[in-house]
Amino acid sequence: MKVTINSSVSARESEASPSAGVYEPLPDAEYLPLRSHAERVARGKSARRNHPLDAHARWRPSKHRADPIAVLEQQALQREPSLVPLRYGRMSRTPFAFYRGGAAIMAGDLAGTPTAGFMSQLCGDAHLLNFGMFETPERSLVFSLNDFDETLPGPFEWDVKRLAASIEIAGRDLGHSRGQREASVQASVHAYRVAMLEFASMRNLEVWHARLPAKEFQRYLKKRAGRESGNVVRKKIRKALTRDHLRAFDRLIEADGADLRFVSRPPIVVPVEEMLDQHQRERYVEVIRDFLHQYRESLPSESRTLLESYRFMHMARKVVGVGSVGTRAWVVLLMGRDEGDPLMLQLKEAQPSVLEPYVGASRHGSHGRRVVEGQRLMQSASDEMLGWYRLRALDDRMHDFYVRQLWDGKASIEVADLDRAGLLAYGEMCGWTLARGHARSGERVAIATYLGEGDKFDRSIAEFAATYADMNELDHERLLDAVASGRLRAVKRI
Repeated sequence: MKVTINSSVSARESEASPSAGVYEPLPDAEYLPLRSHAERVARGKSARRNHPLDAHARWRPSKHRADPIAVLEQQALQREPSLVPLRYGRMSRTPFAFYRGGAAIMAGDLAGTPTAGFMSQLCGDAHLLNFGMFETPERSLVFSLNDFDETLPGPFEWDVKRLAASIEIAGRDLGHSRGQREASVQASVHAYRVAMLEFASMRNLEVWHARLPAKEFQRYLKKRAGRESGNVVRKKIRKALTRDHLRAFDRLIEADGADLRFVSRPPIVVPVEEMLDQHQRERYVEVIRDFLHQYRESLPSESRTLLESYRFMHMARKVVGVGSVGTRAWVVLLMGRDEGDPLMLQLKEAQPSVLEPYVGASRHGSHGRRVVEGQRLMQSASDEMLGWYRLRALDDRMHDFYVRQLWDGKASIEVADLDRAGLLAYGEMCGWTLARGHARSGERVAIATYLGEGDKFDRSIAEFAATYADMNELDHERLLDAVASGRLRAVKRI
């Protein structure tokens, strides 16, 4: 930049200046190797030439594809043995239930698919039921992703394909025609692509603060799919507003004399004292104190102060989900001012992400922290009590956990409650939400340029989803055969 100075400048000042009347430009002080907007656009165009959009349509299982049942058996080695049959039972119900629990199977399949080379923070398990409504710290209800057990940075296409296949598989479970399923998948991918184009044109702070309020989500479904689907969401909003830690307290806590404790409903809810041998009882206080100390240190200072106003009361093991069944999951009761001021926390074990063998290990030393940091990146607003810890647990083995509030205004849309138009519109909202999560952490300008304004990517992903749904049905049949032959034991009625 040239600056004209007074011609009467002193000789000393003139000598100090690189050239009379001109300041030399300063060196670049930027500490990050950031690309310009033009460079990002150029990368997107180059990727489109080198990795054509229609290449995403083609998929066939590798001749070296792992046996899907062996993948599940390998996962079971790191889980509670008594709960593994319950996991198999839940997965065996329908092809969609199998798909929900088969993230590790699909991760291996996705690793062989073409990608453009643009990385984002991935959910890692972006199927339809891992989206839902929850309350923000400001106590407003929003729609967003809500499961991050498998989160890691990776190719953005993997999340898109996981979501698209879940829509195709859900449509088959609901009896939708081939054309209807194809339309639903394409609508979701279209919403993702258009949202990415919009995010690419927005300022960084606008992207960071973009949210989908639950009421807006309801209005959209009512407009796009009709009154019936709008009413489904309205009921879910009403449920979410009451499904908080106080409702959980009423359902899960009972009085035992002067004390409060978790109810005993094995195998779903098992109070801690019913599970411990003598050695574990002797270590109980040590483990709980270690958990509380580490969890406290993982929180922001203001949340740390809030946690310190509560005292520990009781804990129990609680079975959750489908894919998570068998991982160690606990619920903890803390009490504030008095017995009418409870705080309910959920402690979930964080095992290595199913994506790790294909994209590398997390940069975080703890898988609990991996989950928390990924959630904070992708969610529109994260739980103020979200934290993590790692310790030698009651079983004398090291485990990573992450912590969040239990039932903090959470509600998921049951796909079975949606008609054909409702599934299509719901998929669109999931596509928008996924794009928002990717835009916060990935190269949104390059991704948007790569995807473009045409529908070639939408059609390609829909073709992939149909092909993968066929494979998922075969894998589900393999699970049923493994149960029938006695290779696996499944408990189906819990």
